[in-house]
Amino acid sequence: MLTQLAGVVLAVAEEHEAAPLIAPPFVIGGTMFVALILLMIVTVSFMNLGNRHDAVEATDDPHRQHTNKHLHGTDSASSNH
Repeated sequence: MLTQLAGVVLAVAEEHEAAPLIAPPFVIGGTMFVALILLMIVTVSFMNLGNRHDAVEATDDPHRQHTNKHLHGTDSASSNH
């Protein structure tokens, strides 16, 4: 069955002409490579952004959706796991 499907796909592919490219394939690939390198440089330049200031201790905010109710600070839980 897969060979029949492959034959149909090849027959349909032969009927259609390839779409013309706007540039040679190596120019398109090089442009994509340069764009991804630029995105990598931007990402790496913002990597150290969280270390600019000292860490601030989190406060207990009752309005947070997922508050910390695991008793890590008091350790008064009945089972320590």
